[in-house]
Amino acid sequence: MRTLDWYIGRSVILSILVTLVILVALVGFITLMDELGDVGTGEYRVKDAFLYVLLVLPRRAYEVFPMAVLLGSLVGLGTLANNSELVAMRAAGISLARIIGSVLKAGMLAMLVVVLIGEVVAPNTEQFAERMRAGKMSNQITLKSQYGFWARDGGSFVNIRQILPGSQLRDIYIYEFDEGRELRVSTHADFAQFSDGRWLLRGIHQTRFLANRVESRELGEATWESLLNPDILNVVVVRPTMLPVWGLYQYIDFMHDNGQEATTYEVAFWSKVIMPLVTLVMVFLAVPFVFGVLRSVGIGQRIFAGSLLGLAFFLLNKVLGHMAVVYSLNPLFAAAVPGLLFLGIGFWFVRRVH
Repeated sequence: MRTLDWYIGRSVILSILVTLVILVALVGFITLMDELGDVGTGEYRVKDAFLYVLLVLPRRAYEVFPMAVLLGSLVGLGTLANNSELVAMRAAGISLARIIGSVLKAGMLAMLVVVLIGEVVAPNTEQFAERMRAGKMSNQITLKSQYGFWARDGGSFVNIRQILPGSQLRDIYIYEFDEGRELRVSTHADFAQFSDGRWLLRGIHQTRFLANRVESRELGEATWESLLNPDILNVVVVRPTMLPVWGLYQYIDFMHDNGQEATTYEVAFWSKVIMPLVTLVMVFLAVPFVFGVLRSVGIGQRIFAGSLLGLAFFLLNKVLGHMAVVYSLNPLFAAAVPGLLFLGIGFWFVRRVH
């Protein structure tokens, strides 16, 4: 039976890989066309656009993975069906459950691949891509370290310890230097908000270093005339797509402790937890389709049917995610419903095949 597992698994895995490459190439081309429209902004050049697209491809692959698995499984099993190999297996006494088991073993490998992409590769490459893009387009030198976010702002250096969604900053240090690179003014602000094209600082403590003395003063609020672009800060704000599961869990706790709404991140967390299981569901769904409603159709019709199913899953997943944020639905419910629905469809078709 190991031979059977290997034979079916090889056909399914190869088809999934080919389908994934094709889908990622299509999505990458669309992304590149969109990025070329920004070429010329700041120091953003064509080579930077190509590099950016290459770096965000792992996330794109993660997003289209369920569709690639469904399409690839349909194509792989469909090829075996068109060559009458599945019929020969059934005639030899191999049950449908045994064939499903072989397909699910291949799905386990695909599940490991999606975990690797979503937890290790995509978060790191996308964070680097976004920082590179924002830095090139804004002409600002930036660095994220264990001490927060650093940026050069004209003749000053800015250290921001906490960046919040909505162009809000907390715990900001501004160091102003003269032409001789000597520190002249050190400013600390508790809070900053970008509004109406300018920064407004609150809770300010400022120290001036003069030739023969040091002066300090406290201010309630003041306008900060800064070249710092809020867009470059947005790439440092923790995005759900840029975090692994454990990072999302920690950030959700952090937002709850600070009294902030975390539904978006909770939906992303449960979606990532469930994604490996969704991969198995998509592989499982392909089997009754090949043996049942798509048994006697060509490969083109199978691809068309798989595309519709994959698109339906993608749209349902997105719609429920947005509904969870807008209407305060349970994040686990919103993330799990698409997978459970497709699993139910798969079991229903399996019963019909029997």
